[in-house]
Amino acid sequence: MSEELRTVWWEPGAVCLIDQRRLPHAQETVRCSELAAVAWAINAMVVRGAPAIGCTAAYGMALAAELSAAGTPDELLAELEQAKATLDAQRPTAVNLAWATGRVLTQARVAAAHGVAAIRAAVLTEAHAILAEDLAMCHAIGEHGAALIPPRGHVLTHCNAGGLATAGYGTALAPIRTAFTRGRAVHVFVDETRPFLQGARLTAWELQQAGIPLTLITDNMAGYMMRRGAIDCVIVGADRIVANGDTANKIGTYSLAVLARAHGLPFYVAAPSSTIDLQLAHGDQIPIEERSAAEVTHLGGQLIAPAGVHAAHPAFDVTPNELITAIITERGVIYPPFSEGLRAAVGERR
Repeated sequence: MSEELRTVWWEPGAVCLIDQRRLPHAQETVRCSELAAVAWAINAMVVRGAPAIGCTAAYGMALAAELSAAGTPDELLAELEQAKATLDAQRPTAVNLAWATGRVLTQARVAAAHGVAAIRAAVLTEAHAILAEDLAMCHAIGEHGAALIPPRGHVLTHCNAGGLATAGYGTALAPIRTAFTRGRAVHVFVDETRPFLQGARLTAWELQQAGIPLTLITDNMAGYMMRRGAIDCVIVGADRIVANGDTANKIGTYSLAVLARAHGLPFYVAAPSSTIDLQLAHGDQIPIEERSAAEVTHLGGQLIAPAGVHAAHPAFDVTPNELITAIITERGVIYPPFSEGLRAAVGERR
């Protein structure tokens, strides 16, 4: 396997995605040739992971511009504003989505003085830049985070924050990948991550492809593994980090943070600065996406619960900053209190 996965890429007239619903049993490409298809792919989790969603949405904006029949810059800008609203609504918790579409729209407005063609060129250039920057940020996260992995290298992770969740290298998996390529002892304990099984289907597949030793566990085994001394630290990704360091990530992350604190283990969050949202003061303000109950009551399309049973499915939870040992960004490792370090990290980004 190459160092980077190809998660999202641009072809003339289409946004192309590896279909993450089909992994690990099949590698298939979904080719989105209209904005509605891009929005659907984000919502249906063909693509998932905050950075990858951001890259996809940026290319969705470029696709909307390419397909537009607008005759004037103002008409095209109005269409792009609507495209941004459509894309942003698909996954409200992941801040990278609105961040990326906002960047593209800003460049469209700058280019508007030079005509419709200039807008189309500018938005595609910006989408390419967002993808390239994400790869660079993830590699930097790997550099900064590798040193935090304890010598024995037994790391627990949750959901999928690897190459599939980004432009290709990963956030939570970046320190693990970097340490492993340098000959460090690393063994990853992979939470299966119910109900969508991103850990079992995606993270286990990525690590296996990369040759990194792993053990797949069910979510409710984490405390047992910590108790018996099998885990040295926890590294997770993030979908939104707010001003005080509270962090939203895949449902189940908060439970791991509580368990890590109870067992005296470091709990690290790895994320690029594009995931930081200084507009929100604390985690209670983060919008939590409620996904279909069918993802809880069904597995692989098969009903596994009594027919008609009520099920809840908040897709994310919020880990309070006091349970986080450090936040690993492309700018470096941020320790508590987080506010000043997060402001500095955001100040460095574009």
